[in-house]
Amino acid sequence: MAIAATESQYVTFSLENECFAVPVEVVREILDHEDPFRIPHGPSYLLGLRDVRGHGVPVIDLRLRLGMSRTEKTPHTRILVIDVPIDGRSLSLGLVADRVFEVTSFRHDAIEAAPDIGIRWPSDYIAGVVRRTEGFVVIVNLAKLFSGTDVRSLGSVAASSLEHA
Repeated sequence: MAIAATESQYVTFSLENECFAVPVEVVREILDHEDPFRIPHGPSYLLGLRDVRGHGVPVIDLRLRLGMSRTEKTPHTRILVIDVPIDGRSLSLGLVADRVFEVTSFRHDAIEAAPDIGIRWPSDYIAGVVRRTEGFVVIVNLAKLFSGTDVRSLGSVAASSLEHA
């Protein structure tokens, strides 16, 4: 079944009791959680590096990046390996999610603008919100979330750590 041009597909996942989504086209794969190789002196949300098909991928605790509590590993914890377009190149990152739900389609006209008040995260990090019967789905603005200087340096941390391994 072809998706109409009025819809886009997203991967939905949970952090704490909230439902989030990222565009399906940025998700390379979904992996079981394994503890990454620790990197000293990184930002608090950088859990370390994980080998993904021969490449060092920085693993991010997305809950910490959004100002939430640290992720507690469970049998449902997954890592979404994503490719984020930043400054004309692609940065591969592993995002820790409490649980991955599904790939789903959202109609473009059902995506509301990010609210400026009443949310726990900076609205710049939110590309939009979709209302569902069971609550809201927050679509993460990956370009804004990972556009800071500290995050851009993660790509070089991964490369230099692999060279010295």
